[in-house]
Amino acid sequence: MLNAAMSEIADQSKDAQEAKRPLRVLVVEDSEFDARMLVGLLKTGGFDPTFKRVETAIEMNEALGCEEWEVILADYNLPEFSAPKALEVLRDTKLDIPFIIVSGGIGEDTAVSAMRDGAHDYLMKGNLARLVPAVERELRDAEVRVSRRQAIKELRESEMRHRSLIENASDIILVLDSKGVVSFISPACEKVLGKKEEDLTGIDWFDLAEESCREQLRNEYCQALSQELISFSFEGRFLDMNGDIRVLDATAQNLLSDEAIAGVVLNVRDVTDRLKSQAAIRESEEEFRVAREIQQHLFPKQAPSADGFDISGASSPAAATGGDYFDYLNTSDGQLVLAVADVSGHGAGPAMLMAETRAYLRILTRNRDHLGEILVRANNMVGEDVGMERFITIQLVKLDIDSKTIVQCSAGHTPGYIIGKKGEIKHKMKRTGIALGVTPDADYQVEGPSQLEKGDIILLQTDGLAETANAEGELFGAQRVIEELHINRNLSAAEIVDSIFKKVAHFSEGAEQEDDYTMIVVKVL
Repeated sequence: MLNAAMSEIADQSKDAQEAKRPLRVLVVEDSEFDARMLVGLLKTGGFDPTFKRVETAIEMNEALGCEEWEVILADYNLPEFSAPKALEVLRDTKLDIPFIIVSGGIGEDTAVSAMRDGAHDYLMKGNLARLVPAVERELRDAEVRVSRRQAIKELRESEMRHRSLIENASDIILVLDSKGVVSFISPACEKVLGKKEEDLTGIDWFDLAEESCREQLRNEYCQALSQELISFSFEGRFLDMNGDIRVLDATAQNLLSDEAIAGVVLNVRDVTDRLKSQAAIRESEEEFRVAREIQQHLFPKQAPSADGFDISGASSPAAATGGDYFDYLNTSDGQLVLAVADVSGHGAGPAMLMAETRAYLRILTRNRDHLGEILVRANNMVGEDVGMERFITIQLVKLDIDSKTIVQCSAGHTPGYIIGKKGEIKHKMKRTGIALGVTPDADYQVEGPSQLEKGDIILLQTDGLAETANAEGELFGAQRVIEELHINRNLSAAEIVDSIFKKVAHFSEGAEQEDDYTMIVVKVL
């Protein structure tokens, strides 16, 4: 049986004979013969092993303390020792070393129990053909675990840097759960509200609001979460430590589904003094006028011409914002990229930031074709320029004219859709990374490709479209957008955009438009 096993391994490992991999093996075995047999099989299988044999807990502890080992091969039963006890010794050292049981006759239940206790695999001495593959597999898995631990370490270091930025920010940065309870709040709360972090952590954030607007703010928050809005904002009157009213403007990013944050991130700015001052009001009005002018200059003058596609985009600016943006870009591989974005906040600041981001994107896409890399670099640029004060949600969709496929990458942006001939949602383009400017070293995954068919319609949008409210406070909603798109699918792309905008304007008649809304429509011909 042993000869057969060694012959099989030799046949599988001829290439490995030329360049053997060094391997440090600790053998828990009372039989010198069996230990050398295992080492011989490893040699035959392409390894160049050095080994040490131990048969007691004391010997094993000494070996683990003096030398580094890459794999442990352990007999299950020894006169003074056993594999379960050897696992205990290994656990006590907190070392991560692959542990493989090699036994002559343990039952399956015993083997399963040992693996639950930490063993990585078990082999029968009568059938050792799996020894080399098992060792190779566990070495690979061990490398993966080392890489994962290193990544976690780097993440923690990044979090420390991130925390330093938050602690020194002038705005309040806080994280709420789905019910509005504070799980984290930055030190700026003491400067703005006169209350310390420890006094606010664990309380209902909306309990701090003035009674007259408390329930309204809580309802706005809950409604935004129930609508699964990625970003939203609200303003309300809050009471400081002395009972004085402070008007706070909050911009929220819904990251409840993000395992790393699992909450709603709020950037809260005290706007009391600005609102109290007439001069500040006039300045704000001028900011909004500038924002609108900047915003209008950002938009492309006309849609690109693409064989087999009808493309159109437009934006409707609100009176008090300047953060929406859309564009048509060309990548280094000659493909067309559709871009839709939204900057948090209101006024000239977001408009200026979007103008800057637009310039970044145009430069980046001219020199690169990978959407994820484009957003990684854009995130680094935005983070360096604005710190924690603003963030940008953005969606990039690359259109392959020849194959009629798309790939997409979304930095925390409102989902886009591919709508089929019958008005069904064929594909929802979800967020593949965090908003730009929230955290450094963020990663952005590319989704796709998604195949397009004749009659399909691509919809890209900002959150203002679905979040436009009527006089009663009812939101237009994503479903209405999709329904209107289907109803008007026989029109041109430009006519579809115009029709939906008119529908939204009619729906919200009598209510102030509080946010920009922007969309791009692509018809597959």
